[in-house]
Amino acid sequence: MKPPSHTMQPSPQPSRPLSLAGHQLLQRRAFLEQGATGLSAVALTALLAEHGLLSASPADGPLRPAIDTSRPYAPRPTHHAARAQRVLLIFCSGALSHVDSFDYKPELVRKHDTPLPGGNLVTFQGENGNLIRPLWDFKPRGECGKQISDLLPRIADHADDLCFVHSMTARSNTHGPGENQMSTGFTLDGFPGIGCWVTYALGSECQNLPAFVAIPDPRGVPQVGPNHWNSAFLPAAFQGTPFNSDKALPHLVRPDRISAANDRATREFLQLLNERQQAERPGDNELAARIAAYEMAARMQIAGAEVADLGDESQSTLTQYGADDSRNVNKSRFARNCILARRLLERGVRFVQLFNGSYAMGEGVGNWDGHKTLRAQYEIHAPILDQPVAALLADLKQRGLLRDTLVAFVTEFGRMPTFQKGASGRDHNPHGFTVWLAGAGVRAPFSYGATDEFGHKAVENVSSIYELHATILHLVGLNHERLSYYHNGIERRLTDVHGRVLHELLTS
Repeated sequence: MKPPSHTMQPSPQPSRPLSLAGHQLLQRRAFLEQGATGLSAVALTALLAEHGLLSASPADGPLRPAIDTSRPYAPRPTHHAARAQRVLLIFCSGALSHVDSFDYKPELVRKHDTPLPGGNLVTFQGENGNLIRPLWDFKPRGECGKQISDLLPRIADHADDLCFVHSMTARSNTHGPGENQMSTGFTLDGFPGIGCWVTYALGSECQNLPAFVAIPDPRGVPQVGPNHWNSAFLPAAFQGTPFNSDKALPHLVRPDRISAANDRATREFLQLLNERQQAERPGDNELAARIAAYEMAARMQIAGAEVADLGDESQSTLTQYGADDSRNVNKSRFARNCILARRLLERGVRFVQLFNGSYAMGEGVGNWDGHKTLRAQYEIHAPILDQPVAALLADLKQRGLLRDTLVAFVTEFGRMPTFQKGASGRDHNPHGFTVWLAGAGVRAPFSYGATDEFGHKAVENVSSIYELHATILHLVGLNHERLSYYHNGIERRLTDVHGRVLHELLTS
């Protein structure tokens, strides 16, 4: 007889504790309830997927550029054919009054010194007084006959080259948030400037100068300062580099006590150390950005010093811009900034942001914030802005740069058609104001949108800063709905979840 066989039985496995959901499913009522809702969710998902509403397809999903952190400024492809190769953004800090400059309202003249219809109006600084006609006369300009005021007569001479958006709106009536939105798309701090987005997406054709340069007014920076050119959550390499004709990039010249050979040997040794550091820390964007910045600084020892040196500009060019105007020092200094902007653009810098007006000097003293004595303040600011910007437009056109350069002239919001009660100035107005574009891919002469009969609120083809940004991105070959950066669980965009391209402004 064979001894009885003993089959090995598997040892019992320790039971795992049930989750809360598991305990609930052991209850009949909970099982039936969750089963029903689960089936409903499956059915809903199937229906959404069938109609293409569940999520963006890969063809419509986010587009993030492939960036070599060791060469963050290398040129990258566009999403579609670009009209503009570079952008000049002229920012008038303090809120330039549209009703005194570009937005002609005959009814405001006829109803001068009468109450704004609709009753007593309280705005940013308080109660408003009566409607006040434009403080400068409007006249037809150029062959198109566009009505522009005598406040900025030389810019007005370029009316045939300008595309006006008279129905711009903003989300804030306060300078800080307003400046933030115009440059970053958001009223809050902590978002990248539009120049950072463009250079993040496209890099730069110029490898000897920064891809994005911010040129502060010689009198100081605007209210939110570096927010305009800060890269925020984008890689640090794409922040703007601020300098102007008064304060050029520092430390570009080799000290006399260091020989050229020692300087070269030191840089080569530093490059060896940098390469070792990068090999030990792959994917460290901050380190790669810092190394790239130092390498660019080395190249800038030649290119940076050269671009900031206006000594090779002709006397006629200096006179054309007003850079030799000894009677108006602030005008001549701003004029030199305008020449610097042109020199950067013609050397292939992708994005230049040129500021007119500063905050530190106080309300309306160094900027366009005309609350109390608007006429007296604007008669100081207008000559500083007018001739240099007009000359910059003419110079870009004469050199052929306007064909593939987009120029945008903006301010954070407009001003009221009324005077503030007890003052001779106008309060903030985000409900309707004017910006203009010129150059690559833009219809000109052209006017789009309109404010009401007094210039108070946008009423026709109402536009927003989101549309402006979407249009600028479109012109440089970028899809504003797909250009994104994943941050804190969100696909961030310059235009957030808003905006459309203003195709009406574009040439066919």
